[in-house]
Amino acid sequence: MGTRSLTVVHEDEAGSRPGDLLTMYRQYDGHPTGHGKELADFLSGFSITNGLCGRDQSARKANGMGCLAAQIVAHFKTEPGNVYLYPPGVRDLWEEYIYTISLAQPASGGARPHLRLVVQAGCVTFFGASGTTQNHMPVIFDGQPEAFDADVGRTRASVARLDTQGHRA
Repeated sequence: MGTRSLTVVHEDEAGSRPGDLLTMYRQYDGHPTGHGKELADFLSGFSITNGLCGRDQSARKANGMGCLAAQIVAHFKTEPGNVYLYPPGVRDLWEEYIYTISLAQPASGGARPHLRLVVQAGCVTFFGASGTTQNHMPVIFDGQPEAFDADVGRTRASVARLDTQGHRA
């Protein structure tokens, strides 16, 4: 049996309609040391822009979050099976982890926006049944992809499990 996960790309830039752009389901290897590490490595160093200048087609650049979502699908969907797309907003697919990517606006005026990766325990991992909403699932990691450590994510998942259930699993 595989470790299922969802990868969600969330649009919340000024001037755009907020909401999910992409819900990508991964059937197996969705744990932080698998999909989490691969996703964080893929996202590390990405620059999100609003328009591309001339021949500036860097492989580490996306023209908005919609462009990033398309690049994520192109990176992960390499063969039949395992990776599937669902309509934006879909949850409760018996996922064990949810990876949400958004653009974080910096507090200071001069700094550039950067990618934010939030990793949450899915309903199956910590609650044992479907039906739990995403906003009630423990956060394992919240930060820039470059700071993601798959082993720390696994350790925090154990702590989150104790906190949400009140006893050792």
